Amino acid sequence: MNPKTSTIAYTKRGAPSINGRPAAPSSIDRQSRPGVPAAPTTQSDDWKNQLHAPPKDHRPQTEDVLATKGNEFEDYFLKRELLMGIFEMGYERPSPIQEESIPIALAGRDILARAKNGTGKTAAFIIPTLEKIDPNKNAIQALLLVPTRELALQTAHVCKELAKHMGKVQVMVTTGGTLLQDDIVRLYNPVHIIVATPGRVLDLASRGIANMKECNLMVMDEADKLLSPEFQPIVDEIIRLLPRQRQILMYSATFPMIVKEFKDKHLNKPYEVNLMDELTLKGVTQYYAYVEERQKVHCLNTLFSKLQINQSIIFCNSTNRVELLAKKITELGYSCFYIHAKMPQADRNRVFHDFRNGKCRNLVSTDLFTRGIDIQAVNVVINFDFPKNAETHLHRIGRSGRFGHLGVAVNLVTYEDRFNLYRIEQELGTEIAPIPPTIDTKLYVA
Repeated sequence: MNPKTSTIAYTKRGAPSINGRPAAPSSIDRQSRPGVPAAPTTQSDDWKNQLHAPPKDHRPQTEDVLATKGNEFEDYFLKRELLMGIFEMGYERPSPIQEESIPIALAGRDILARAKNGTGKTAAFIIPTLEKIDPNKNAIQALLLVPTRELALQTAHVCKELAKHMGKVQVMVTTGGTLLQDDIVRLYNPVHIIVATPGRVLDLASRGIANMKECNLMVMDEADKLLSPEFQPIVDEIIRLLPRQRQILMYSATFPMIVKEFKDKHLNKPYEVNLMDELTLKGVTQYYAYVEERQKVHCLNTLFSKLQINQSIIFCNSTNRVELLAKKITELGYSCFYIHAKMPQADRNRVFHDFRNGKCRNLVSTDLFTRGIDIQAVNVVINFDFPKNAETHLHRIGRSGRFGHLGVAVNLVTYEDRFNLYRIEQELGTEIAPIPPTIDTKLYVA
């Protein structure tokens, strides 16, 4: 396939505009190519009957994930074992970002992809990564780089689940806050894919413990965060340790101007995808409640009593406020966990695992939890403290309404926040309405 390269324009706010999208070749095209196997017959579909797929999700979805070209995962001629993992994860058909990027990644091209939170970006890069892995080669062949430890754990989990029928494929997760000695011992055994935060993998690679000489694929998830001043020098060093002939895939919901400089420096004629015709998710309804600071806890208590919360994430702007609010919520009689970056890693892991498994209804968090965290049961996000910028707001509200489902975001806005509210509405091109006396459950309850 030789797709037409689309163009990307960077504005001051970093919102690129794209033309052109890749179209996956039809089964007729493939069947007519010499050396390419014909599409599988119905007789060969018996293996599907042996799969243990989860129950079908009948919740309504929006066109954020339904506006596809009608491709099927089988259209990409993936390994049978990988297809088994895909279907057992409950994936039925590729989402728009998966349709756009999987065939291009399989063709070996660099990708710069911009898509909304919760539309399937993780599988869009893990599926081609697993397809490219040679399990018989004892070498690190792919690096999946993410900005936070929790996102690393989640990405590694998805990777292992998709690869569970692929036998020898070995996935390792390594982050700060864990013992370096454990990683050294792990790397004595075969590892094909490393999921990591930047600092730890650079430490391992620069010491020669992790040999990156055959790592021909690097993925940057939440790429805008990885290119922030705290991470970019480390990312540059990591790339320097990779082979010259490498493939880089970049995914994010927001792309600031710094991405263009990085693209020009490190990417080779990347295929550019932009599925951000609008910035906010179609399934998330936003409201604001105008309150005084001292009224916030009372207002939160009212929201708890009136909303039908499956699970909620409540954001604060500091670690101290996270802990204080979690204590207040518990005193009000509601189940509540809290998480922030200053907690010991073992405690963070436990909270993340337990909340994801539904052991608690409410989680109070700093912006640690805004990046890529995918918990399908979250249908309510509350900004107890209103965010300072549009990018943070976009990532926070994207924790609800995952994969085209419905959710609601409520912002508690003080007099000091009024200008931020107006500015964020303008930058995101969205309207945040005053909260009504009653929120229609059809907007956020399936």
